[in-house]
Amino acid sequence: MTLFLLFCISFLLALPCCSNAQPSPGYYPSWRLKPVGFYHGFTNLWGPQHQWVSSDQSSLTIWLDRSSGSGFKSIRAFRNGYFAASIQLQSGYTAGVITAFYLSNNEAHPGFHDEVDMEFLGTKPGEPYTLQTNVYVRGSGDGRIIGREMKFHLWFDPTADFHNYAILWNQREIIFFVDDVPIRRYAEWSAWTFPWRPMWVYGSIWDASSWATDDGKYRADYRFQPFVARFTRFIARGCTAASPPSCRPPPSSPAGFGLSRLQRAAMEWAQRRSLVYDYCRDPKRDHSLTPECRRF
Repeated sequence: MTLFLLFCISFLLALPCCSNAQPSPGYYPSWRLKPVGFYHGFTNLWGPQHQWVSSDQSSLTIWLDRSSGSGFKSIRAFRNGYFAASIQLQSGYTAGVITAFYLSNNEAHPGFHDEVDMEFLGTKPGEPYTLQTNVYVRGSGDGRIIGREMKFHLWFDPTADFHNYAILWNQREIIFFVDDVPIRRYAEWSAWTFPWRPMWVYGSIWDASSWATDDGKYRADYRFQPFVARFTRFIARGCTAASPPSCRPPPSSPAGFGLSRLQRAAMEWAQRRSLVYDYCRDPKRDHSLTPECRRF
């Protein structure tokens, strides 16, 4: 009887404490790959006076005030890879402000570029941040903008501590991770719906009052400046534009590509718990422009 009771207690202790408990994805790429010092992988892009790097290069603080925001960029362009940073956002009134971590080749292909976004849309006190993920493929900015937005209200307070946010991009898929939990997988549907040209890694904080919060209803209020974002644990690992053809990207799962059973279950949990908008399920969208939505 004693052994049975011990078994039951152990089983109950192993269960999540509540329905919102984050499940284990069983695979943790953010801890398998070594972070780099900021200046070993990145450089300032704009707003240098609004950017501070710690003496050991392990962390970066950027901020927005009435005069400017700030941005940074990877030194190298990549044709695939795993790109991550741990980020802590500002609490309080941040409406109209966007903190972003993303891939892009806009400087190489202005008006006809590819982009993979993780954007934190600022908010009002008492309302959650929105994490917007997006994929643009050869056309953003040229009048044929086709966004592929999926938006999330995260299962934790992103202002209370650092959390890891990552994009994994290879020739088959793009996977967005939060604390190693996959929240979205965008698979290659065709050559015309998937980015294949090299991209750089970027981060920034900027004023997007015209659309960031409730479609521009709430704008940046500079009485609350500066608006601050903190970054640490920078990871940019993959094949650069100059790497030989034999180069292989970091694996997305124990199998190399795709997601494991545990990862798929974790992604399903995250989407049930936190997904608040899916472009494929928006009846106002012209889905002839997004053929990957045919599965719905």
